Amino acid sequence: MLCWHPLSITTSNMQDGTRLAAVDLGSNSFRLEIGHAADGQFCRLDYFKETVRLGNGLDEQSRLTLQAMSKGWDCLGRFGERLRAFAPQAVSAVATQTLREASNRDAFLSHANELLGYPIQTISGDEEARLIYQGVVQALPDSTERRLVIDIGGRSTELIVGSGAHTQHMASYPVGSVVWSMLYFPDGDLSASAFAVAEQAAKDVLAAACATCSPQQWDVAYGSAGTVNAVVDVLSAAGWPAGHVSQEGLDWLLDKLLLANRAGQFSMMGLREDRKAIIGGGLSVLRALFGLLGITRLEQSLGGLRHGLLMDLLRGKA
Repeated sequence: MLCWHPLSITTSNMQDGTRLAAVDLGSNSFRLEIGHAADGQFCRLDYFKETVRLGNGLDEQSRLTLQAMSKGWDCLGRFGERLRAFAPQAVSAVATQTLREASNRDAFLSHANELLGYPIQTISGDEEARLIYQGVVQALPDSTERRLVIDIGGRSTELIVGSGAHTQHMASYPVGSVVWSMLYFPDGDLSASAFAVAEQAAKDVLAAACATCSPQQWDVAYGSAGTVNAVVDVLSAAGWPAGHVSQEGLDWLLDKLLLANRAGQFSMMGLREDRKAIIGGGLSVLRALFGLLGITRLEQSLGGLRHGLLMDLLRGKA
């Protein structure tokens, strides 16, 4: 059983044995983590993830298609079945960039709330960044090191600079693995020219981060969520050191994808089937961040947004 002790908890309203759950409606995947409180710790009991690709379902008017909404509703109905006996104050559910953008999000959320059985909050980019940072921090030893935390999601990327449990700067940018794959690799074409255009476009959007996330402002860089985890999995399966990403590793992976030429027509150890269609977008954003921010090594983090939600539950803040 996986257990962790959140940092900086001074009080907790949760009695031992209380079951807790966090639901993350991401642009690529919906995730549900279930556990219980024990001596101020969270102990995981179950974890569920479904690749919904809600972020693929926004049309030119920023409206979610019925097909995309139906796929999301089906997933939340299954999640809701697992949460039926949970106390209202023990479940925290949030939606991120896709529903921030969707002009018809209320139509989706009204039915989604019924299916899940608990209210779903569409959070701001800054709140998403705050939750990501505290979710990452709980998985790290207490330290005074200055940290840069990167989370490349489906339609947004969060960058946070902090020390210990405290943040100094947070920002969210509308660039991610799903939307960049749709824009720059729409037919799965993994050509050198497509990567060059996608990487430069990501740099253009992320350029403002240079003022607050330069190498002089942090000591160690950490990466959270799907894109970083997918890259680490592929590299480690190919014999690269586990647990981090290097510039050399990114260059190697790009070369392999260029040889494969088209997404879906290559087989690579460690790369899950649901990641093939969005690896181009995710890799181009990650390479852009390495180049812009002077990153040479990115440590893999085991924490993320849903762990930040669980920390708030343990503190009685949700």
